[in-house]
Amino acid sequence: VKVKIPFGNKYLDAIFSVPEKKPTYGVILTHGAGGDMNFPHLVSLAAYFASHGVLCLRFTCKGLNVAYRTKAFKTVVEYLKLSDDYKLSGVFLAGRSMGSRAAASVVRQLSQDDDDDGFIQGLVCLSYPLHRPKLQSKLRDEDLLLIRCPVLFVSGSADEMCEKQLLEGVVSKMKAPIKIHWIDKANHGMAVKGRTADNVMGEINAQVFSWLRENVQLERK
Repeated sequence: VKVKIPFGNKYLDAIFSVPEKKPTYGVILTHGAGGDMNFPHLVSLAAYFASHGVLCLRFTCKGLNVAYRTKAFKTVVEYLKLSDDYKLSGVFLAGRSMGSRAAASVVRQLSQDDDDDGFIQGLVCLSYPLHRPKLQSKLRDEDLLLIRCPVLFVSGSADEMCEKQLLEGVVSKMKAPIKIHWIDKANHGMAVKGRTADNVMGEINAQVFSWLRENVQLERK
């Protein structure tokens, strides 16, 4: 279902992937610095969610400024929260690369608001860009350290923007419940020599969904 979400004086293009049965939970998903919501990884993940009973709303925001992307993401969260068509118990925020930085920033901001109502269930960071290539001294971890909800990182063990030891170091300082799933030998774009893109995406989709299910079940107990 294609929708246009009002954002300032323009609109964000978005697509709902809707499960057959009425969903209780949803995922909001966005892309990295290049590309848009039709990036193959996002399309694959959205279809997987919908086929497993989870609503997915993916959207395009082309700005290369993280603050701008964060503002857009926040607008989409509000839009889904107030939607009459889909009454959800909660959502997970997810993004790829720069989109995951924006998602982390939104989670931090919303969890620090006084009116935090628990609508946000968790955060999924695909290829989180912890640092610029070859610039490991400056880490983009300020939002991560302040997040309290569950976080899943899916990163390639050969990601040139997220060195394994550095992410593990940041995670050891985080207060949130964390899981990291390393895709062996994958780069920042999740390409692995000797494996097809579909094969890698199959692994990512299954990991993300099983983590989601664990966390939503934890909420129900």
